[in-house]
Amino acid sequence: MKAVQVTTLDGPDSLSVAEIEAPAPGAEQVLIDVAYAGVTFPELLQTKGLYQVKHEIPFTLGSEAAGVVSAVGAGVENLAVGDRVATIAGKGGYAEVMTAPANATVKLPDSVSLSAAAGMPMNLLTADFALRVRGRLEAGQTVLVHGAAGGLGTALVQVAVAMGATVIGVVSTEEKAETVRSLGAAHAVLSDGFKDAVKEIVPGGVDLVADPVGNPKDGDRFTDSLRCSATFGTVLVLGFTAGEIPQVKVNRLLLNNVSVAGVGWGAAFAKDAGLIARQWEAMWDHLVAGRLDPVIHGTYTLEQASAAIKELETRSVRGKVLLQVREEA
Repeated sequence: MKAVQVTTLDGPDSLSVAEIEAPAPGAEQVLIDVAYAGVTFPELLQTKGLYQVKHEIPFTLGSEAAGVVSAVGAGVENLAVGDRVATIAGKGGYAEVMTAPANATVKLPDSVSLSAAAGMPMNLLTADFALRVRGRLEAGQTVLVHGAAGGLGTALVQVAVAMGATVIGVVSTEEKAETVRSLGAAHAVLSDGFKDAVKEIVPGGVDLVADPVGNPKDGDRFTDSLRCSATFGTVLVLGFTAGEIPQVKVNRLLLNNVSVAGVGWGAAFAKDAGLIARQWEAMWDHLVAGRLDPVIHGTYTLEQASAAIKELETRSVRGKVLLQVREEA
């Protein structure tokens, strides 16, 4: 089978498409004929050896994918051959066939296409965990989303809107602002000067800030996020795509009774094998109704994996980048 392999840690340009032996499912695993794979920020880091989870070289890249189950391993009861599924397996998705843990693989509603499904696992599960589980979001609250036009950002916007929140998206361009408003965000503000814009919209501050961006090298956006928070508000830390890890001066938390909460979805799932199933159940009605439908920025072939990943590096992406492996039935 064809697969995109990491053979050296020299960045996206070092990727190669190779013919390798197709895997077989082990116990508690399923075999999936991949239709589409999602392109995620961890893959960019993995090509450079910078991601916290390390795989022995060579390995097949690809954290998430969607396709059809072609075989099941021993002990799998909730999935069967022929099921349309999405999965988040950590690696192996950039291939014609992959194995995935059964507890990280979910059936799809008939209304959800495989292309849309490939863009769901990492972003939707992270967004739901951030807002519903860690942020305890309630209908009627206000959520500020940084990087709101990216893959995770658009998922955060859609999940928050589906839960009945008022959303303010922070973006870098007017074009991205249009994307965010089209997803149901009540407001979209530019990242340059966002603090003053948000205070004008919500003088008392926002209930939740969802921040997958962190600090750029020439600024302190995190402190401005704290300043945007309402009394008893919470800043959710989801990542650092801007490259700089913020430092928190805890006196700012004390003065306004503000909280900072880490959102480590992967760490939570590692300790709770049933987490994905419960999350998928919580989101099911929204999925069926089409309220959670990834924005697709672009679709590439396996041979174009390097170019697809480099799209994330430019930070010009609006929504989700996919790799198409085979035609959807």
